[in-house]
Amino acid sequence: MTRCFSFVAAQDSYYRYCFKRAGLKSSTTNLGDGTIMHCWIPKMHNPSIPTLLLIHGFGANAMWQFHGLIPHFMSTFNVYVPDLLFFGESYTTRAERSESFQAQCVMRLMEAQNVAKMDVFGLSYGGFVAYSMAAQFKERVGRVALGCAGVCFEEKDEGSIKVFKVTTAEEAVSILLPQTPEKAREMVRLSFYKPPPSMPSCFLWDFIEDMYRVRSNVIS
Repeated sequence: MTRCFSFVAAQDSYYRYCFKRAGLKSSTTNLGDGTIMHCWIPKMHNPSIPTLLLIHGFGANAMWQFHGLIPHFMSTFNVYVPDLLFFGESYTTRAERSESFQAQCVMRLMEAQNVAKMDVFGLSYGGFVAYSMAAQFKERVGRVALGCAGVCFEEKDEGSIKVFKVTTAEEAVSILLPQTPEKAREMVRLSFYKPPPSMPSCFLWDFIEDMYRVRSNVIS
């Protein structure tokens, strides 16, 4: 059914405006192997200040997760905010799906932007990508901060983790990449300390159509 108005599309446009107003511009880089990476980059890179790379987690594109943080960093860092593969405007025709491959693609993107050294913050899934970048490219990654990323989680810890316990990858995908309002509400309940009291199905369907319909091949 054709939608007359999309709140999600309108919000996406607003975030795009906020990023541009903060001093960033949209940039798309072809890595040459069927891989396209989109990134928000500084309109003017200042070589006298450090570079900060912000890596988003599962969910919407990078704008939705970092729009509130950008203004606080712009005076101190050259801020780069990529869309990971299969989120936003980034994608690949290659079969790799690991955080190691994501990390390699992000680093190739930064090389294309002529950035030699960077500090990195990774949120949730982006924390795993940031950790992989630091492990693979020690000479190029400086300080690393991780938020809500259980990179040290081991099998022995499984019994103490009660919040998000699944038995198969398919079950995890059904929650992390919800395809129905019911699954979207379940994801919000698991990921928010104080979930919104009301989430109308019409808004959730709108969000799913815009953000999740093309994401089901992230994990295979």
